[in-house]
Amino acid sequence: MNTQAIIARDDANVLHTYGRSPIALVEGRGMYARDAEGREYLDFTSGIGVNALGFCHPAWVAAVSAQAGRLQHTSNLYYTEPCGALAEELCRRTGLDAVFFGNSGAEANEGAIKAARKYSVDTYGPGRSKVLTLVNSFHGRTLATLTATGQEVFHRDFGPFPEQFAYVPAGDLAALREAAGGPDTCALLLELVQGEGGVVALEKAYVEQVAAFCRQRDILLLVDEVQTGVGRTGTFLACEQYGLQPDIVTLAKGLGGGLPIGAVLMTRKVAQHMGPGSHGSTFGGNPVACAGALAVLGELTDDRLAKDNALAAALRAGLQTLPHVQAVTGLGLMVGVAFADGVSAAAVRTACERQGLLVLTAKTRLRLLPPLILTQEDVDKALAILRSVLESL
Repeated sequence: MNTQAIIARDDANVLHTYGRSPIALVEGRGMYARDAEGREYLDFTSGIGVNALGFCHPAWVAAVSAQAGRLQHTSNLYYTEPCGALAEELCRRTGLDAVFFGNSGAEANEGAIKAARKYSVDTYGPGRSKVLTLVNSFHGRTLATLTATGQEVFHRDFGPFPEQFAYVPAGDLAALREAAGGPDTCALLLELVQGEGGVVALEKAYVEQVAAFCRQRDILLLVDEVQTGVGRTGTFLACEQYGLQPDIVTLAKGLGGGLPIGAVLMTRKVAQHMGPGSHGSTFGGNPVACAGALAVLGELTDDRLAKDNALAAALRAGLQTLPHVQAVTGLGLMVGVAFADGVSAAAVRTACERQGLLVLTAKTRLRLLPPLILTQEDVDKALAILRSVLESL
């Protein structure tokens, strides 16, 4: 089928909940995807941070294919080797003590909220259930995670919402103290880099103050690393760059390398309250998804992350030299680009697609999330296309 036919069939049969580009991708290898007409695109989106190893990485394909041919699903009524192996490796890498597996970032954040409230009710009794999040945050599309998302634009038309959520501005410790002043706050959920909120990193000093305040009040600190984790920001967790050891961390996106998986990691202090029947997920810990995740972790060595940090620095330096670029934000290979002179990020994205470069937007900014396998050649090519696009505006 050609692009026109693929789009027509989709439009006729798929719910129109996405503003899609008129591109039909049919195959990919490494950093490049091809459309139905064979046109090649350099990918700086990673499927919104999912394809950590790019398209069809040989190690990932081999692991997923082998597991699919051996055992594809059992339910959580039984044990499987990939689930335990992945949990062990995640605990080793993060310093946390236990993992619950789900299927997405939203599901991971739902699990984190439930675990925090379970700890609180067991420890302090009913009524201590309020969850604070930051203004401009994004935590998912389910009703609870949508409520946790601190952006009014996502709340329209979907109420009534679950109770006991409140929002505080990022960087404002006084506002946090005031919001948590009563006896009903059990947790603070935050992103260290607000992705959908414009690729804005929190200040380290603020995060340190927040962590100290939460410890003082036994307010559980929940860090949403759905987009920032698994090497995206230069360390396995962005928490590492803030000297932070939260009570709960959520992962998804890049962890599966292209297959749906979410993970809620927690300390033993919290984990001991989550007994049989307290939570569940039919597909959580799926052997094929876990095999793919293990392949991703196997490729994300210290050497690979060091190379990515060097390439991130080169990419950021190059972006700063481009016309109309006002600021470059984010951490590592989670990059935001703010434009001056009235330049529209959406227009830049469309023009880049015409020149064979796939990029994203976040609010008014361009967002770049290249696969963690990129090379200097890929960085140079992306910068050349962006320069061409920006010089034409």
